[in-house]
Amino acid sequence: MTHHISIRAAEASDVDDIHRLLQPYSEQDIILPRSKDDIFQHLQEFIVAQYDGVFAGAAAMHIYASNLAEVRSLAVVAELQRHGIGRLLVEGCETWAAGLGVARIFALTYLPDFFVSMGYERVPKESLPHKIWTVCIHCDKFADCDETAVHKNLSDASVKPMRVIPIIESNQDRETGFMK
Repeated sequence: MTHHISIRAAEASDVDDIHRLLQPYSEQDIILPRSKDDIFQHLQEFIVAQYDGVFAGAAAMHIYASNLAEVRSLAVVAELQRHGIGRLLVEGCETWAAGLGVARIFALTYLPDFFVSMGYERVPKESLPHKIWTVCIHCDKFADCDETAVHKNLSDASVKPMRVIPIIESNQDRETGFMK
């Protein structure tokens, strides 16, 4: 029997399924907890998998810099694991990131061999930019993190540091003090 697996952008109607899927994994300290409100606020980062038209999994891709992103909240419905859904979700994140010009993608994971089988390399957590720790500080295991960091280059471009782009800029006339 042939099964159809599709990966698509998450929609507001997926939030309950995503939350229900992530909840048990967060209770087991496998992933960071995400409230429904948090999922709604970051919905644009999520993709979902459907297996024969039924919700089967989700992943989020968070961008940290002009060309650095993280695969987050990767989970597959337990009964549908080992069907290639997790692999397709990661590939979906990679394709999406590459299309946005992201040079490198990483994950913090308890399943490093899964990612290594997809071309990722294990790296020291300390090699990751400090910006990522703004999320990690909310984890109970922050001081003694037991996840493995993995990364994959999506292009030959170097990873650029994050820049702060001004919202408003103006010039002030030195003589009058007025803005131009």
